[in-house]
Amino acid sequence: MREFEYTITDELGIHARPAGLLVKKAMEFASAVSVESGTKKGDAKKIMSLMMMGVKKGHTVRFTVEGPDEDAAAETLEAFMKENL
Repeated sequence: MREFEYTITDELGIHARPAGLLVKKAMEFASAVSVESGTKKGDAKKIMSLMMMGVKKGHTVRFTVEGPDEDAAAETLEAFMKENL
């Protein structure tokens, strides 16, 4: 299992466009990817799950990646977050 945290810098937080891109990126991997923010938890492979979390600018999210390609998935998703959110 791999974990990393990221603090959202996008003015609108995790909104529809980046959430859709995040789902596409997470779907490239076989590993399960969950996202936590405070008491809320979502599946990074389901757009509605991400949108319902209501993550805003300044919130810190924790990604948990578990599966056969977890190392590659965690590195890729962390880079994606830095580039897009």
